[in-house]
Amino acid sequence: MRSRLKAMPVLLALLTVGCQQKAEETHPANATGEAKGAATMRPASDYLSQPLVTDIYTADPSAHVWNGKIYVYPSHDIDGPTPEDDLGAHFEMRDYRILSMDKIGGKVTVGPVALDVKDVPWADKQMWAPDAAYKNGTYYLYFPAKDKAGAFRIGVATSKDPMGPFKPQPQPIKGSYSIDPAVFTDDDGASYIYFGGIWGGQLQRNVTGTYDANGSKTDLGQDDKPALQPRVAKLTGDMLEFTETPRAVQILDEKGKPLLGGDHDRRFFEASWMHKYKGKYYFSYSTGDTHYLAYAIGDSPYGPFTYKGRIMEPVEGWTTHHSITQWDGRWWLFYADTQLSGQTRLRNVKVTELHYNPDGTIRTINPFVTNGKAAAKP
Repeated sequence: MRSRLKAMPVLLALLTVGCQQKAEETHPANATGEAKGAATMRPASDYLSQPLVTDIYTADPSAHVWNGKIYVYPSHDIDGPTPEDDLGAHFEMRDYRILSMDKIGGKVTVGPVALDVKDVPWADKQMWAPDAAYKNGTYYLYFPAKDKAGAFRIGVATSKDPMGPFKPQPQPIKGSYSIDPAVFTDDDGASYIYFGGIWGGQLQRNVTGTYDANGSKTDLGQDDKPALQPRVAKLTGDMLEFTETPRAVQILDEKGKPLLGGDHDRRFFEASWMHKYKGKYYFSYSTGDTHYLAYAIGDSPYGPFTYKGRIMEPVEGWTTHHSITQWDGRWWLFYADTQLSGQTRLRNVKVTELHYNPDGTIRTINPFVTNGKAAAKP
């Protein structure tokens, strides 16, 4: 979510490409005048995929399949007054609206407000990337927000409807901190929550598990030391609390050594996601300032995970926060870029198919097309 790289301005009208939803003639950038200045214009046909919706700005899509339908739990970007900075103060999201569709490429429904920051007793602002889970007839929405002291915590809200509205718990999850919760339920029914993000995500201010308001703004400057790692904790049976103190998720290189802080092309920055494929656990994440979606494979939901490569090359915009899900016998990557607005704070969710190689590695996706064809690396 955090941004230093300025996005290239793009066309404000979309063409229909591939299986994506046809874009409406008027989208938010047109309606509000939010797209700004343009030295270079990129045609819509250059993009591998088109935005799922155009009437609101969305990012950080967490996709799930329940009852034969696809539900996407994104951030809801808004255009606020805060100047852009490295810690993401300009990402001023304050509510969630859920997307649903009967099939990939089909009509996308934008739900009403499912949860607003004003309805969360402990939260003050910045409702960033959420995730959702389902168990025993209840849907759970996990979300980060800053509390009154300016510290990111992770809350949970519940509903009997996957579209909400969701009722939040009165307090954040005890022992939670930082951002980007992602919940994975294993084949045995046990659920785990992954979270964390450096820079504006404050992971470097919570290295002891206690928020340090005067701690480092970033983890940079420690290039020769093991990189800060995301966190994982098993959830209680009611999905509302941790069963344990969160532990570090180890991401190792091909020699079994921890990735270093200076390895910006591979080290963790934010946007944890977990999925399982042919008995292996795939932990994927964003590298942040180098703009890659990377992944590592392990034999346990706790790790360790060995780095294997990139899922996606850089999108237009800052970084992309993704999810991976299976639908109709195929695997899909949900991600976001800034095609509609040309601004890092105003993004749009997309989807494209994900492919595995015979050895279980993932083919790298190029979010643009070359000579009319998608560019993917084996």
